[in-house]
Amino acid sequence: MHMPRLLIVSNRLPVTVKVDQGEVSLARSAGGLATAMRGPHERLDALWIGWPGDVSRLTDAQRHAADERLAAERTAPVHLSQAQVARYYDGFSNAVLWPLFHYLADKVELDARRDWEVYAEVNDRFARAVVERWRPGDFIWVHDYQLMLLPQMLRERLPDARIGFFLHIPFPSSELFRILPWREQILRGMLGADLVGFHTASFRHNFANSAARVLGVEPEVDVVQHEGRAVRLGVHPIGIDVAEFARLANDPGVLAHAQQIRRETGGRTLVLGVDRFDYTKGLPRRMLALERLFERGPHLRKKVRLVQLAVPTRERVDAYAELRRHVNELVGRINAQYGSVGGVPIHLLHRSVPPDYVVALYLAADVMMVTPLRDGMNLVAKEFVASRVDGAGALVLSEFAGAADELSDALLVNPYDIDSVASTLQRAILMSPAEQHARMRALRAQVEANDVHAWARRFLDDLALEDPRRPRPSLASAPAKLADEIAASQYLELLLDYDGTLMPLARTPDQAQPDDALRALLRALAERPRTRVNLVSGRKRDNMDAFFGELPIAMHAEHGFWFKPRGGAWAAAGDANPPWKDEARAIMDRLAARTGGAFVEEKAVSLAWHYRRVDAELASVRLRELRYLLRDLADVHRLEVLSGSKVLELRPAGVNKGLAVARARADAPPGARLVAIGDDRTDEDLFTALPEGSIAIHVGRGDTIARYRLESPEEVRALLEALVHGS
Repeated sequence: MHMPRLLIVSNRLPVTVKVDQGEVSLARSAGGLATAMRGPHERLDALWIGWPGDVSRLTDAQRHAADERLAAERTAPVHLSQAQVARYYDGFSNAVLWPLFHYLADKVELDARRDWEVYAEVNDRFARAVVERWRPGDFIWVHDYQLMLLPQMLRERLPDARIGFFLHIPFPSSELFRILPWREQILRGMLGADLVGFHTASFRHNFANSAARVLGVEPEVDVVQHEGRAVRLGVHPIGIDVAEFARLANDPGVLAHAQQIRRETGGRTLVLGVDRFDYTKGLPRRMLALERLFERGPHLRKKVRLVQLAVPTRERVDAYAELRRHVNELVGRINAQYGSVGGVPIHLLHRSVPPDYVVALYLAADVMMVTPLRDGMNLVAKEFVASRVDGAGALVLSEFAGAADELSDALLVNPYDIDSVASTLQRAILMSPAEQHARMRALRAQVEANDVHAWARRFLDDLALEDPRRPRPSLASAPAKLADEIAASQYLELLLDYDGTLMPLARTPDQAQPDDALRALLRALAERPRTRVNLVSGRKRDNMDAFFGELPIAMHAEHGFWFKPRGGAWAAAGDANPPWKDEARAIMDRLAARTGGAFVEEKAVSLAWHYRRVDAELASVRLRELRYLLRDLADVHRLEVLSGSKVLELRPAGVNKGLAVARARADAPPGARLVAIGDDRTDEDLFTALPEGSIAIHVGRGDTIARYRLESPEEVRALLEALVHGS
C-alpha cells in the first residue's frame, strides 16, 4: 500500500540539541519510542515534530544552526520554556497521569490546576506546530500520555485529517480513571483521533468503559461513536527491532563482554534486572523476593547473584529520590546479611549504559526478572528474548506487564506476592536446559513475528482504512439551507420523533416533558400552510395525550401501533393484549431486579427494558443475557428484540414506525414531500419506509441510512423554527 506523508508527533524528538565547546550537535535518543519509530521515520516520507530539549541558552547563531541540523534530520522543533516543561512534563504528565495510569493512586498529585493549564497550553502549542506543517493527505500519528488533548485540538482545526493516537502506557480501570478531575477533557482529547491504539485488549476495554461512564457513549468492541464520528479502538502491541538485537548478540565484542561478565560472577547463577529507576518497576519487591528466596533456601545464598541495572530517570522528582533511598537501603541490608568475602548477592548499577553493554548482560544472564507492578508493554522482556540467539535462559515476567499477553511461555508472576515470586525465581534457577530451550523457542517465534516494523506497519495500515461505519458528514452548520430545501415543497408531511429528537434524552422518560416553547413550535408548524405534523414515538398513548393532546397534530404511539389522526380518536393496529407479555414481563422484571437502575415499561403491545441509569459494563452483560432469555419466546411469537437509546424493546414483528409512513402517504395529497427526523435505531424503520424524494434526517452520532444529519435536539428545533419563519 502506498503511504502518504506521515507526521509523527511526540513529546520528545528522537534527537536532542547539544552544545559542546560552542559547536551545535544532535544526540540520538535511546528511549523506547525513539527506537520504535526510527524505522517508520527513516523508511517513509515522514516529518517528526517534538521538543528538541532546552535551547534557551543558545545564541541566535547557535539556534539557527540547530534548526538547520534538525531540518536535515526531517524533524521540526516545538520549543518549550523550562517553566512549561516543569509543569507540563514533570508536573501534570509525570506527577498526575503517570502514577494514576499505573495504578499508584497514592502518588497522584490531584491539586494540580496550574499544571493542568500548562499541559493544555503545551498541547495547543503542539497543535499549532502540526497545523502549520500539515498538507492535505498527510497522516498524523500522535504518541503517548503527554499529548492526550492533541487529537481533538487537531480535529477542530483539521476536520478532514487522518489522525492516529497511540498510548504507550496502560489505560487504567474506569473506577481509577474517574478519580481524575479532568477525565472528560482527556477522553474527548483522545477521541479526536480516527484510530486510538493500545498495547492490550484490557487497556482498550478500560478506555471504552471509561468513555461510556464519563461521556455516555455506547461503545462496541472496537468502535466508539463520538460527536458524529466512528472512532476505532485498536490493539497494537509494540515490538522491538529484533534484527538489531540479534546483530548485537552475534557481535564478537559483545560476546566477549558477556563471557567476561560470566567470569566475574564466580560461577554463581546470574539473575538480571534491567529497568528505569521508576517506582512502577517493582524494584523493592524484587529485592524482597530475593531475600525471601535466601531465607527459604540457605544453600542458594552463595550460588545466586542479582545484577540490577537501574537507569536514572526523573532525578528531580521527590518520589524518585525517595525510591532510590529505599532501594539502596534494601540492597545494603540484604548484602550485609547474605554477603561474604567472596562477594555480595546484589550488584546495583545506577547508571545509563550503551545498547551493546545491555545485550552483553542479556547474554550472560541465566534468569531475567521483569517484574513491574504495572507496565504498558515492557520492551526489556522482548529485548532479552531477541538477544538469546543461543536459545537458553529463563524469563520471569510480571502478569501486570502488557508483554505478558504475548509472552505466555515466560514464567508469569504476581509481583505483589513475594512468596510466589521467590518460588518462581527458584523454579527458573533450577529449570532444565531442555525446558529453557523449549520455552525460549516459542518466545522467540512470538517476538520475531511481531517486531517493531510490523507494529508500525499494522497501525498505519489500520489508520489508512476507511471504516464503512463512519457516519456521513454532519449538516450541523447548515440548518437554514436545509430548511430552504424543505420549504420549497408543495405540500409537507412532517414525521417527528420525540425523545432524543425534539427533547434531549433524560435519565427517565418521565423527566423529558415538553416545554412551552416546543408546544408553541409544534402548533406553529401545524398552522403553517400545506403542512401536516405527525409525532411518531415509542411512548404510550396516554403519555402523548398528556403532552400534546390539545395540539392540532396526528400522533403515532408505541412505534406506530396506536394512531390518532388530527381531531380523531386512538385506533390500534392489532391485538392490544398479546398472550406472550406475561412471560416476557417476568423475564424482564427478574433481570431488572438484579440490575441497579434498570426498569421495565409496559406498553399495549410491547415491553421496554430501560437502562439509562445502569453502569455501562453491567448493562452490556445484562443485555446479552436478556437477548438470550428472550430468544425462544421471540421465535415462537414472531417478535423483534430492538435496541433503542438506552432501551431494549420487545414487540411484534412488523410493528414499527414504518406504519406511520404508510398512514401519512395514504392521507397526503399528490406531490406531498415526507420529511422524517429521528435519533435512534427505531427511527431507521421510519427512514427505510420513506418513498423516493423524501428527506430523512438523523439526529446525533451513530450509523444511519439518512442522507442528512443534525447534531442535537437544539439544531432540530432551529430547523423547524426556520420552516415556520421562512414560510
